[in-house]
Amino acid sequence: MATYLAERLGELIDLSVNERVALERLEQRERTLRRGGVLVREHDRLTELYVLKRGTMMSYVILPDGSRQILRFLFRGDLIAMAGLVYRSSPETVIALTACAVAPLDRSAVADLAVAHPRLSALLVAVGQIERVALTDRLAGLGRTSAKSRVAALLIEIRDRLRTLDPTIDGAFTLGLTQEQIGDATGLTAVHVNRMLRKLEEDGLIARDGGQFTMIDEPGLARTAHHNERRSGLDLGWLPDAR
Repeated sequence: MATYLAERLGELIDLSVNERVALERLEQRERTLRRGGVLVREHDRLTELYVLKRGTMMSYVILPDGSRQILRFLFRGDLIAMAGLVYRSSPETVIALTACAVAPLDRSAVADLAVAHPRLSALLVAVGQIERVALTDRLAGLGRTSAKSRVAALLIEIRDRLRTLDPTIDGAFTLGLTQEQIGDATGLTAVHVNRMLRKLEEDGLIARDGGQFTMIDEPGLARTAHHNERRSGLDLGWLPDAR
């Protein structure tokens, strides 16, 4: 049986056999959603956490003026609704961008995991910090960089995440997002996103063919995006030994 959370955590460290078995037990149940299906709605009571097993999802909040701010795009192995460990209600809405399957997790199961496998529990904390830093980078970009930089940064972010799932992906990838969704993630209108994508093409940084993107000048795109390569700075040497 595939263990999707183990795949995600295994990107960071080598998991022991016992740890993989423990994670597999967490994913026994499965819930499917059609494209556009709502998994969690903002302000709803949180009773479960989830691991994304198949498909792509996104999380967002609705702002006072009725506009939408997309917070994260979610891929196989990602944890969803982790706020349920500390809050009664959801701070965000999570919907399926494609047909999806998730594994629901009880909060008590996460507590049991922390007791039986402290390293896995600590690793979940580390993943939470990695995601927090990614949101910090996005927030800094929204407040201080140009529209072109924001779009370039999102292209790099999505490509890098897809490449962790499929190492054969290099410069060419399928984005799988509409221009409206790109805009809601970067604080731009769909029209402005279209203009910035054309500008990135004109600058010789990317090429487009329908939904397929190719990074023509990756270093130049990274400079345009003010991209921070965070993975090389990870330090997980503090994690306890595996059980």
